[in-house]
Amino acid sequence: MSKIIVIIGPPGAGKGTQSRLISEKYGYPQVSTGDLLRGIAKTDTPLGNELKKVMDTGNLVSDEILASVLLERTTSLDCRYGFVLDGYPRTIPQANLLETLAEQQGKSIVLLKIGLDEDLLMKRLTGRATCSKCGEIYNTYFCPPRENGVCDVDGAPLMKRGDDRPEAVTLRLAAYHAMTEPLVAYYRQTGRLIDVDGGKEVDEVFDGICNSIDAATTRSNSSG
Repeated sequence: MSKIIVIIGPPGAGKGTQSRLISEKYGYPQVSTGDLLRGIAKTDTPLGNELKKVMDTGNLVSDEILASVLLERTTSLDCRYGFVLDGYPRTIPQANLLETLAEQQGKSIVLLKIGLDEDLLMKRLTGRATCSKCGEIYNTYFCPPRENGVCDVDGAPLMKRGDDRPEAVTLRLAAYHAMTEPLVAYYRQTGRLIDVDGGKEVDEVFDGICNSIDAATTRSNSSG
């Protein structure tokens, strides 16, 4: 059966990195609601301007907008055999919408939760900077560029996202705890949630995730 691989976790836990690695290994497109929304926020449209205001303050986008954006993306041809979902669902109502979408598309859901110490999360987020040209990612605390504010690869200036400012990060983490932790508890009660330690090295986290996905595939094939 085709799969929707869901990665849950707080901002900065490495969901985007692991989603990309899973996509490369299994051939599923990476569907990041954050990337989709940021792309729309760059457009000079009423929705784009509204999203930019919401995201720059660290607040969360409404369920209605998220559902509409997600539905449009996952009905694309490249998602027919499955996709990796990064950043959705974050609440129980969103989880219910995803269950309906999975049923409509004939897909099973694999649920992964990446956990990480909050002090480390703050450093990952507030220290993050991205090259404005090639997209290379740096961090002031863990992997700084050789020259402050300049990309090692192409010399282009580095940019910081508006929602990575300390005050915005604090709001994002508070929103995660308030809205997503009930979702985690809900999924844990179903026995479907797979815990992943996000504090390990990237390749170790990835190996654990792959083992979980492969085990879920085996169970699905056996039951089918």
